[in-house]
Amino acid sequence: MSDLTLTKISMRNRRWEGRLTGAKASGARPDVRVTYLDRPVDGIELRESEAPGSWDLIVPVPEEAVADGVHTVLIRDGATDVKLGDFTLIAGEIATDDLRAEVELLRAELDMLKRAFRRHCLETM
Repeated sequence: MSDLTLTKISMRNRRWEGRLTGAKASGARPDVRVTYLDRPVDGIELRESEAPGSWDLIVPVPEEAVADGVHTVLIRDGATDVKLGDFTLIAGEIATDDLRAEVELLRAELDMLKRAFRRHCLETM
């Protein structure tokens, strides 16, 4: 379980912006991991905001995610590997009741669970 909470602020100009709250100590930089297709996203910015224990997170949308289909970017607490949030881009033909975004998110979460389970197995051996 993570002490951090992520709240979306906006998404514009290929930048997703959110606010992290719940950092234990003011000035202690949270360890945030952002991935797309299980690879780290480059260029994320984490700036301390005016409110104590709050940080502004800016995630550039990966170029390869701006394409036809459903693309999900995951945001996790690096210290606990707990998912803090995500955002999904859908481009191309979209069905009225599109479940592809949900399936993509489930796949990403399943990959995260597999990694955690494998790590747990290695630690308990």
